[in-house]
Amino acid sequence: MIEFTLKQLEVFTAIVEYGSFSHAAEELFLTQSSVSAHLMTLEKLLGTPLIDRSSRRKTTLTPEGARLYPAAKKILTACEEVLPLFQKAEQEEIVPLAASTVPGKYLLPQYLADFLAADPSFRYTLTRGDSADVHRQLTDGEIRIGFVGAISEPETVEHFPLAEDRLVMVTPNNHLYQKMKKAGLYGKDLLGEPTVAREIGSGTDRTARNYMHNIGFPVEDQNIVARVDDPESIKRMVAAGSGVSILSSMAVSEEVENGTLLSFDMDQSGLRRNIYLATPRNAEFTPMEKKLIRFIKNRPLS
Repeated sequence: MIEFTLKQLEVFTAIVEYGSFSHAAEELFLTQSSVSAHLMTLEKLLGTPLIDRSSRRKTTLTPEGARLYPAAKKILTACEEVLPLFQKAEQEEIVPLAASTVPGKYLLPQYLADFLAADPSFRYTLTRGDSADVHRQLTDGEIRIGFVGAISEPETVEHFPLAEDRLVMVTPNNHLYQKMKKAGLYGKDLLGEPTVAREIGSGTDRTARNYMHNIGFPVEDQNIVARVDDPESIKRMVAAGSGVSILSSMAVSEEVENGTLLSFDMDQSGLRRNIYLATPRNAEFTPMEKKLIRFIKNRPLS
């Protein structure tokens, strides 16, 4: 009875061809620990070491590993010949994606437009929710690619930083806040003002809460008049005088530029966070998903 798997053979050949465990993990969209585990299981099943781990400079095969490599390569090549039989199905693949509000509205559209230009066969669906909802979809297996503004479920979800975002306090552009701005106040000085907050579970709210905890401001002392899940609505509410709000600088750049809103850095250093590409650890990705992940990861951090 054959007990080893194609994934174990794929990992073994990748280590040989890419020259290291780390490079193999990167190309296979696995963690390095998962690559090591697959190889160790294969070695245990075959009853022999395949990689000489005493060699630190390069990957060196044992005699048994050298014998296995061409056979493993032949098996994997034969399996690849199955794919053209289902090429039409692959072309019709629709990739499900999910994104939290800020990356979904202000970052992802350009990413996906650029990828579609590079691969016109790309088709996708995109659902939006808060970061907690995207992580739930990832852990429940509903999607394999998500975009979030906060890290969660690190044991089961891998996070790759795509872009840096800055959170700012936005206020109405009136005489009162113009005076505060001129006096050099920071967003942290306005935390007690009437506030229109993002929904609990959003990356923005989580980052803001962590910030308040770190500077010693009691979260319960916030004067929250409303929680709203849409930055566009919040901006209009703030401009109308309902309160202040902590929002992404990506979301408010146009309003700050045209004078609808005022923007305050939270403090002298600024409150920054990353926007992440989130994928389940050790997931089996489709060819199109692999192309998309590789394309997005190769974009420079903005």
